[in-house]
Amino acid sequence: MARDPSPSPAGHIRLTSHPGQGAAGAPPIRWGEADPHARGPVVGTTTSRHQRNVVGTHSGSYGVYRALAVAAGNLERGHRADLTNTAPTDPIGPCPQWSEPERIVSIDPWGARVAEVFAEQIAAGLDIRPTIAVTKAHIHLPEVRQAMAFQRLKPDGRILLEDGSAAVTKIAVEPVWWLPGVARRFKVSEAELRRALFEETGGMYPELVTRSDIEVFLPPIGGQTLYVFGDVRDLADPSVTLTARIHDECNGSDVFGSDICTCRPYLTHAIEECIEGAQAIEHGGRGGVGLIAYSRKEGRALGEVTKFLVYNARKRQVGGDSADKYFLRTECVAGVQDMRFQELMPDVLHWLGIRRIHRLVSMSNDKFDAITGSGIEVVERIKIPDELVPADAMVEIQAKIAAGYFTTGEVPDEADLAAVKGRGLE
Repeated sequence: MARDPSPSPAGHIRLTSHPGQGAAGAPPIRWGEADPHARGPVVGTTTSRHQRNVVGTHSGSYGVYRALAVAAGNLERGHRADLTNTAPTDPIGPCPQWSEPERIVSIDPWGARVAEVFAEQIAAGLDIRPTIAVTKAHIHLPEVRQAMAFQRLKPDGRILLEDGSAAVTKIAVEPVWWLPGVARRFKVSEAELRRALFEETGGMYPELVTRSDIEVFLPPIGGQTLYVFGDVRDLADPSVTLTARIHDECNGSDVFGSDICTCRPYLTHAIEECIEGAQAIEHGGRGGVGLIAYSRKEGRALGEVTKFLVYNARKRQVGGDSADKYFLRTECVAGVQDMRFQELMPDVLHWLGIRRIHRLVSMSNDKFDAITGSGIEVVERIKIPDELVPADAMVEIQAKIAAGYFTTGEVPDEADLAAVKGRGLE
């Protein structure tokens, strides 16, 4: 028999959208403090509403599924996570950037270590949950096995195994936004940011506009997954060669191999570069460390439905798909060319302690500008090899190069762009 899903035994709903409503027992958050106890924990669970000190809940968009599980009686309301044996497999930090003013505003630097640093508060009954998890894994990709077959990569028994699998440290990161810092990063007032977040989510979080005393927001969006090849501690050592790619999600290409864009080819090329970069010199590598930072920003953060609509608009326009109208078609449908906004992207690099990227496997000018603008040095940029660009993705790559993407070749002019045509609908 399903349990009663009412908010309390009496069925009474307590609103927390005004100061003083359930906030008396909430621990304060002093963002940027070097000492985690002075900084304070992030409490975003619904177990004890009077202890919550953030707007929103854990797990981003998956919080809705949690609500469904509670409503259906499959999950006990107020379930407390048992964090026994969940500690990170690799210790990360604290790094100097964790307490540098404004350096990290979109993730909780202490999010992987809450069970350790806030053990006393948890034992006293405070429901504190991790927003970062660190584990070990192996990844298997046909492109890596192909690279082995062509002897571009050779197994070394540490990074790349005989069966073609690569050993990685895998890190999941949920977003935790310190709103004053996010607002300054985008050069808007905090009030403007809060109002836009409130209105554009259909008023989902009234505390954004009524609770200025709460500065931290757990947004209902996807997070990031990091794949580290080699020793995680080497990421913070600028003398160790770091090969890195920051990749924004493209489900159609990354998972299903759609050939209308360069996303999977560039991702797998970067993984090959990271493996080689992390392998010891005696095994043909660079003796360094590799990093793939994978962000959930499907379709330039416009969403997959909008992306597919744009595909149709591009292919069906007069004259067919062409590079000179590549961004225009997106803007016609979505109202903007791109909503990924890389301003927050470097935060996770700073969390890892990175000061220098020796080999950045990316052509994006937006990512490069965001990384270097945040104080991280980039020594070399690696473009996707021409032979890896699918025929139907030439429209995209030419348009991006013309718009400012890095290339070692010639930048196409308008005539060149108009001459690049797609092959038709997928």
